[in-house]
Order: sequence, then structure tokens, then C-alpha cells
Amino acid sequence: MANVRNIAYHVLYRVLYEDAYSAIAINNAVREEKLGGVDVSFFSALVYGVLERKLTLEYIIRQYSSIRIKKIEKGTLIVLYLGMYQLIYMDKVPDSAAVNESVKLCKQLRLYKSAGFVNAILRSFVRAEKAYRQPDRQNIIQYLSIVYSCPESMVTELITTYGQDLTEKVLQGILGRPPITVRVNTLKTDKAILTKALTAQGVIVNDISFLENSLNLSATGSLEKIPEFQQGHFFVEDAASQLCAEILSAQPGDTIADVCAAPGGKSLYSAIRMENRGEIYSYDIHEHKIKLMKQNAERLGVSIMHTAIRDASSDRELPECDRILCDVPCSGWGILRRKPEIRYKTDTNIDILPNLQYSILCMSVKNLPSDGVLVYSTCTLRQAENHDIIRRFLDENPDFVGEPLKLPDCIDHLIEEEPYCLTLLPGVYDTDGFFIAKLRRRSA
Repeated sequence: MANVRNIAYHVLYRVLYEDAYSAIAINNAVREEKLGGVDVSFFSALVYGVLERKLTLEYIIRQYSSIRIKKIEKGTLIVLYLGMYQLIYMDKVPDSAAVNESVKLCKQLRLYKSAGFVNAILRSFVRAEKAYRQPDRQNIIQYLSIVYSCPESMVTELITTYGQDLTEKVLQGILGRPPITVRVNTLKTDKAILTKALTAQGVIVNDISFLENSLNLSATGSLEKIPEFQQGHFFVEDAASQLCAEILSAQPGDTIADVCAAPGGKSLYSAIRMENRGEIYSYDIHEHKIKLMKQNAERLGVSIMHTAIRDASSDRELPECDRILCDVPCSGWGILRRKPEIRYKTDTNIDILPNLQYSILCMSVKNLPSDGVLVYSTCTLRQAENHDIIRRFLDENPDFVGEPLKLPDCIDHLIEEEPYCLTLLPGVYDTDGFFIAKLRRRSA
């Protein structure tokens, strides 16, 4: 396992200090290092675990270190993160292994002067029976920040928006790995047949109560190696994104534009819903993402998706469409369990996002005909990127109205919001955090 810890160290260094994306860095490492089976599970758990718990780990390390966190060399700090994480959160790793392998890792990385320092801190923690001073709940912002490893600025904004109880539920919901949620491709199979085939291969399959042809999978192994995946019988898409596409309510024969489409799940969902009849124009600004969308459409047997490079904020006209999906770039606060490093990034340009989102929304509706529908969505929980955008748009565009959402029986509004808006919170429906709004251009 020492080599796996070494690989985890290098991935964490790239994510924390070189702005790499965790999911991409992990996948690349698994492929390049030819990791498999137990090693992949241990490696992924280490990387995602440290990223999820970084602030909590720092809080505990401070109580055992005579050197301030900011003064500890970057590489040494990552080794401490890894060691502490194993001691606190990985019951199957013996304490002695967590300590000894951390010291070995220092030597492998030529951090010779740090080996004694790391050894002293981890052994002191073990000798103290892993005791540490708990944060004071009287200071609720600091308490939630430390316990759930989120910056205080993020906690403050969430409490302002959702209140303390819902915020704590959200923070609980962004810890741990998300479910593997898939959409059945009813162009090629049906849910019963797919469920039987997957179950026969040892995959654990569970229905999703609010989506008719969707499943949660576990014990999958590598998805890409499952024959039904290779044959295009299903594709991966979080339940919140699927519900967004369901609310768009594409019909056979429709013409649709998906203006920020990558990785293409909502376009694929709509194509299947349309029985592969009609036209879907799926756009993105990145050529490699266009290529990926084409490959997925071919795998699923979807022929009505037309992909092209387009900047959604540009004035380049869209085809005249019955429905438009506007899933804009956002701060990503709803997908922290998929991209835990988002919470620590300081150069996200978060304050300029609302203007970009509003610009994309306005550009997207220019060619929408009377009675045409637009669905605006984000994977964030920030009011400034969600409700505020929609209110401003409706105030400034009187030819549009909000269209009340028809929600599944088990989905409800958890906060006070307009009937044409829906906020999905992590920790409630086991989905990503998501915002959806449906607008319609008034009939002429």
C-alpha cells in the first residue's frame, strides 16, 4: 500500500497546489499507474477523504504541532493530512501502519527532515487515544466550518440563505461519495431487462422513486467494463440533472437547443424522451467535450443530437427551437461531494458569475418563439446565481412568465420559492445540489 499512498500524495499535491481537478487527476493516476481492485478503492478513499476533511484535519494537527500550519512545508503537510485521515477515518488501517507508512512516505519523497516531525505528531495523537478539543458550538459558523470542512465564508452564506438547520443538513449531504445514478436507454432496452442483466453480474440495483427509468448502482467495479454500458443500454447522470431534463419535458418531434451541454447527459435524456425523433442542438466551447458528447450519442444510438462549438454568451443565433436548456457555468456549491476541492479554491471569480449567467440567459432566448420554453439550471446553492437571476430576468423581460413546475409526488419545495423554481439540496434526496427554473415566452 506504500506505493498507493505515494500516488495519493502526488495527486493531492496537484489538486491543492496546481489547480488540478480531483476526478480527472484520480482517473489519470489510476490509468497511468495501472491500479486495480482494492488499490483503486484505497487510493480514491485517501484522495477524496483528505480533500473532504482538509479543514478538520488542519484543526486537529494544530493541536499537536508546535509549528503553525502556514509554516509547515507543503509536502510535509500533505503527508500529515494522509496520516491523520487514516488514523481518524479509516478503521481498517492499523494505527501503526498509518504512522509507519507516513514516515516511510516522507523518506520516499526525500523529506528527510520532516520524517521525525511527522512521526512525533502522529504518535502523540495515537498515544492521546486520538483525543482532540472539539470546536465550540456556540460559535456556529466556526463549528460548522471545522466539523464539515467548509470555509467560514461559505457556511455564512448558506446560513443566510437556508437557515442553520437546513445548512447543517446540506453540509452533511456533501460528505462521502455520491451514488452512481444512471438513466436507462429505452431506445435499446427497458428497466426490467437492464436490472436483471446487471444483477446477474453482481451489481446492486435500486430504483429512484421520483424518476421512472433511472437507477442507483453500487458494487459496479469499472463501469466501462460492463457489457450493457459498452452497448449503450444506460448512461451515468445524477438524479438532479435527470429531473432537470424531465422538467424541460421534451416531446417527440421537438427542436431543442442545449446551450451549455457538456458532458451531454441532459441532451441524451431528452433524445431518449423524444424517442430519437426531432432535433437537438448541443453546444459547448471545448472541442474535447464536443468529441465526448458525439461518442456518447453514438454509443447510445442517438442520431438526433447535433454537436457544435459555440460560446453561449455570444450573440451567435440559435436555431428556432421549441425548448431551450440553459445549464450555465456556476460556482458548483451543489457538487462538492464530486469536486471537494471547490471549497478551498480562492480564484473562482465567483462574484462575476452572475453577470455571465445572466448574459447567457438573455442571449439564449433571442430566437425563442412565442409559447417556447426555457429551463435555466445550475449545480450551485447560491441565491445570487439562482433566484436572483430569474427575478431580474422576469423583471426586465415582460414577454416571459414563470411556468409552475409539475413535480413528482415525493419532491417538494424545501424553501420558500416561486412555484416555477426548484432548489434541490444535498442531504435531502441524495442528489447533487441543483437549481431549476422554467420560463415560457408569452403567446403573441
